[in-house]
Amino acid sequence: MSDQHTPDPRLAIDFCGLAMASPLVLLSGCVGFGEEYTRVAGFSNADVGAVCLKGTTLEPRLGNRAHRVYETPGGMLNAIGLQNPGARRVVDEILPALDFNETRFVANVSGSTIEEYEAVTRIFDDSPIDAIEINISCPNVKEGGVTFGNDPDMSARVVAACRRATSKPLITKLSPNQTDIAENARRCIDAGTNAFAVINTLMGMAIDIERRQPVIGNNQGGLSGPAIKPIAVFKVFQVSQVARAHGIPIIGQGGVTCAADAIEFLLAGASAVGVGTGLFYEPLVCREINAGIADYLDRHGIAHVADLSGTLTLNGT
Repeated sequence: MSDQHTPDPRLAIDFCGLAMASPLVLLSGCVGFGEEYTRVAGFSNADVGAVCLKGTTLEPRLGNRAHRVYETPGGMLNAIGLQNPGARRVVDEILPALDFNETRFVANVSGSTIEEYEAVTRIFDDSPIDAIEINISCPNVKEGGVTFGNDPDMSARVVAACRRATSKPLITKLSPNQTDIAENARRCIDAGTNAFAVINTLMGMAIDIERRQPVIGNNQGGLSGPAIKPIAVFKVFQVSQVARAHGIPIIGQGGVTCAADAIEFLLAGASAVGVGTGLFYEPLVCREINAGIADYLDRHGIAHVADLSGTLTLNGT
């Protein structure tokens, strides 16, 4: 049972029509299917606006062979490989156990083909899930994932297929491992996305020098954590230049461990901020981040967190 406290109304936001008590979003893959995190002593759903569930495919997946997680300086490599019980079991057995009155829940849809993305989205469309995140940029599976996310044409085709399958808000998770993220965002907007999550992890590798082999069983994995934050902030800024004109909100994510990190993403153009690897450092970091954002609002005489979004002033302007 969660430890509830009164959320600060200045931190409440509307994201794609969803009322969120906080701009903070718990990222996919970091909190299982939601129920794992609520068991942490001191956790309160008032601290988070939404929870992104673990990446889900049409059929069950066992994931990659070990090792699947490796700590690096300033971050973490992971190559879980989308281990999950399959979309139908998630909807039938896991979603009924979640309390949708406490926070918003976002499904994370993955696939190896466009048809699989559409099929999984259709399954979640017929469920109480609040929104659907399209994972077109996973760097730690051998098929799908990066192939879709780094090609604007393929990205748009996946978004269009998912758009046909649901009327729920679609959040497209964009890959940083591509040439022109703004162009990809533009194509996804045309295809029907309602929002973006920027960014997914970067491709990385760690090598065991004694064995002369990669540490990760999948050879490569996704790098997350503070090491990628400057890249993530810049990518949010780039995407926001396209998204703002269309009223498309962004979840900025990548290396957030404190309030100052979250505020950087908001200033760069994000409307919400994802917290992932930071939860491994401090499971209750969201409460600290919210308090820090509220303090920033006080110190700068800002009425509401939404008033921060996209207020960055570039040097020389």
